Amino acid sequence: MASALRRFFPLSPHASRLTLLILASASLAACAPPPVHKQQAYVFGTLVEITIHGVPAPRARQAAGEVLSAFDALHRRLHAWQPGELEGLNAAFARGPEPVAIAADLAAIIADAAQWSARSDGLFNPAIGNLVRLWGFHADQYQSRLPDPAAIDGLVRAAPAMADIRVEAGRAASRNPAARLDLGGYAKGYALDRAAEILRRAGIRDALVNIGGNVLALGRHGDRPWRVGIQHPRRAGTLATLDLADGEAIGTSGDYQRYFELDGKRYCHLIDPRTGRPAQGVQAVTVIARGAGAGVRSDVASKPLFLAGPAGWRDMARRLAVDEALLVEARGRVALTPAMAGRLRWEDPSPPATVLP
Repeated sequence: MASALRRFFPLSPHASRLTLLILASASLAACAPPPVHKQQAYVFGTLVEITIHGVPAPRARQAAGEVLSAFDALHRRLHAWQPGELEGLNAAFARGPEPVAIAADLAAIIADAAQWSARSDGLFNPAIGNLVRLWGFHADQYQSRLPDPAAIDGLVRAAPAMADIRVEAGRAASRNPAARLDLGGYAKGYALDRAAEILRRAGIRDALVNIGGNVLALGRHGDRPWRVGIQHPRRAGTLATLDLADGEAIGTSGDYQRYFELDGKRYCHLIDPRTGRPAQGVQAVTVIARGAGAGVRSDVASKPLFLAGPAGWRDMARRLAVDEALLVEARGRVALTPAMAGRLRWEDPSPPATVLP
């Protein structure tokens, strides 16, 4: 999204309706609650909101603006189909194995994504961008049509993988011309971690950063933790709420975010690299991560759990060292880990749920 399209919405304090209230004593004013500053933008194809607690508005506005500017730059660099740094790299991969120079931070992103891909036995696979594009998800609006099955099967046989991409000495190359990077399953988490760095550097201790449902918490909301909701995958509102501690991040992958329907069947953007087709059998997966790199871990880990499906998600969670996870099956039943079960406040009516050890 071009920088000119970014929209900021700083929220100003509510004006008093009664002139009499302006004459309140200084002692009453001193008892006013600490300020809360909220700022929004549209980036990464979704609504982004930054909430900062307990900091004067000018300082909060400056810090939030720095975060949103960083988000905008990342969006333009890592966009999966519009002209930018990543698109240029993908074009080089398609031309052949000749290495091209890349920025140090992009090299680090690719190396980290490759490690996650290996840990997930290839279910997290940002190299399948050509499959994502074939299904029509490299567009702002999706068409309700199925790709040519032969084209899908051809890309599955080509088996593009993160292991095909070599990064060394500031240069990158792919031995497989079918590899096309789509970092949509990584970039939001990476942006959350960048936001945490920027805010902490600015001396902001208490903040909540929300990138379309991928959320990271710093500190607290005054005298209580930050409280967030898990989106219900089939209706407006939340499935459950929970508190996030300092440094925790929560990420969700769902079939309700980017999808189209055809002949009564839903096709989402979460493509299984083993079949080349959208995953079925799961509505949503939510995971919680904490500590350094929590944003990336929460964003990345939800994808292989989603693709592993109802039969394999628990083993995948163990493989990725994910203790707190929740999966909503196609029929609406919920399965979750004991650690996640202990944190949730279910909305009414609560869904049928099974806790798996």
